[in-house]
Amino acid sequence: ENPNWNTCDYSNGTWIHDNRTHLYNGTTCKIKESQNCIFNGRLNSSYLHWRWKPSECHLPIFEPNTFLKLINNMHIAFVGDSLARNQIDSLICLLSTTSKPKRVYHQGSRKWYFGTHNANLSFYWSPFLVKGDQRKSKGPNYNRIYLDHVNERWARDIDQMDLIVLSFGHWFMVPSIYYEGDYVIGCLKCHDLKFNYTDIGFYVPMRKALRTTINSIIERKVSKGNGIDVIVRTFSPSHFEGDWDKGGTCSKNEPYGNEEKKLEGVDAHIRSIQIEEIKNAKRKAKEFGLNFDVLDITKLALLRPDGHVGAYINPFPFANGIPKHVQNDCVHWCLPGTVDTWNEIFLEIMKKRKDHSQVEK
Repeated sequence: ENPNWNTCDYSNGTWIHDNRTHLYNGTTCKIKESQNCIFNGRLNSSYLHWRWKPSECHLPIFEPNTFLKLINNMHIAFVGDSLARNQIDSLICLLSTTSKPKRVYHQGSRKWYFGTHNANLSFYWSPFLVKGDQRKSKGPNYNRIYLDHVNERWARDIDQMDLIVLSFGHWFMVPSIYYEGDYVIGCLKCHDLKFNYTDIGFYVPMRKALRTTINSIIERKVSKGNGIDVIVRTFSPSHFEGDWDKGGTCSKNEPYGNEEKKLEGVDAHIRSIQIEEIKNAKRKAKEFGLNFDVLDITKLALLRPDGHVGAYINPFPFANGIPKHVQNDCVHWCLPGTVDTWNEIFLEIMKKRKDHSQVEK
């Protein structure tokens, strides 16, 4: 195994069976009810016993102490959708095994303070990264997304952030109208709206939204003269068999093998947009002392249809036999579970970052 993990590509590998115990569970950590699968009656717990094995190196298990040392005196912000929330929830549970955080009131985000290391972790809900109005069940049934304006709900705090983890994707796939300036540049799945807009799909808007976000971060940090690290976590695929809103389920009980499932289609395309935009940003930001990285989890998540919440988004869905309609969540992940691996890779990125900064000094 290659101990030189500077060259390691954590995105390629296989899930291997592993009986290690998880650092936390629903009793030792307050897990969001809709992601606490065991608590909600999931009997098949085999999804807990897999470990990600990168093809060319070793991925160590998560060490809370190491992570806390690395974020000493820092503010780490997770910005994005509910999968960003899923990841920070996992991270808080992992870290709580060593140091108990305090919930801090903060306008605009959920914040946790680790007094032992004077470190803050926060989550900002911003599913488009840029400014937007989400569709509502009672209001318009489409998003309005302003592709050239970053969302100030989180961006106004950029100065206080040392590292931002961006995560987005799923919210761009529902009917939307896209704006630049005061003009509509197109829409998605809008043929039943009364407007005569062109359906431009969601790839171009996603790219524009990420570019606007990255440029805003660079501009604001450069003008202040203080650096920042930005990590984009790549797209986390969903596994609905059938449509998510038409009773789709995710009933598979074990991971796919490498040959069984290829990264292709929409999942592959979104991931490549994210990676390309970070590559472009890296070149631009290097001269300003800003670091951009990718937390590439698309492939390892794609292979884990068994790790989703599924029917266990609600407590004991099958208590009275098998109902006709069961709500399934094939987007979010059970905790503990697959997402903990994202944080193991996140920790390796943080270690590498520290080594780089020491080499440069």
